[in-house]
Amino acid sequence: MKNIQMVLGIALIALSFTSCKDEKQEQAQKKVDAYVAYVDSVKNVSAENLKADWKAVDAEYDRRSQEAQAALADLKDNSAATEKINASKVKYEEFKNEMTTVFAPPAPSPKQQLRNALFGEGKIGDDMNFDWVNAQNIHSVYQQFVHTVEDNKDKYSREDWDEVKLMYEALDSRKNTVEKEGLTSEDNRKIAGLKIKFAPMYTVNRMGAKSEENKDAKK
Repeated sequence: MKNIQMVLGIALIALSFTSCKDEKQEQAQKKVDAYVAYVDSVKNVSAENLKADWKAVDAEYDRRSQEAQAALADLKDNSAATEKINASKVKYEEFKNEMTTVFAPPAPSPKQQLRNALFGEGKIGDDMNFDWVNAQNIHSVYQQFVHTVEDNKDKYSREDWDEVKLMYEALDSRKNTVEKEGLTSEDNRKIAGLKIKFAPMYTVNRMGAKSEENKDAKK
């Protein structure tokens, strides 16, 4: 009797172990399938909605990807699951690259690119606000402006020179305000030297750009 009970007990333990093992594999397969389904579902979301929640979407992808990879260890034959995971990984990376292009801000207009070069990225926008220019930095602002113009004078079109003049006059207007805020005589002297350098450079090259434009128009 004791032997029978022992045999039955071993059988029950083995059955229980098999059942637990099957359940573990089932849960592992569910995690793999959930990962694959998540990748497919993300691709069906509109770009506008994805842009608003992209960080959360990408973080959830990382979580599910890690779970799926870990689940492979619990699958007896994981070759099919590994293939699924790898295919979804490639699919998601391609989609992510595509979305990165979609989410990228539009390239600045030629006019904004010129302003960025003259003053620094995003310093001067359509509002032409020069409040950031003060007695402490105005000399360096003039330096960058004049040196940038000097470096690119042979590339500027007539429209570029018109924009350069507009920005130069706006900077000069800001200087009138800054002078009352404690601009040092040394900086004032250096700025005067930069202005002397700029004036003939503008006049000569603006005329040259217009002449080239007229020649092209006659061709």
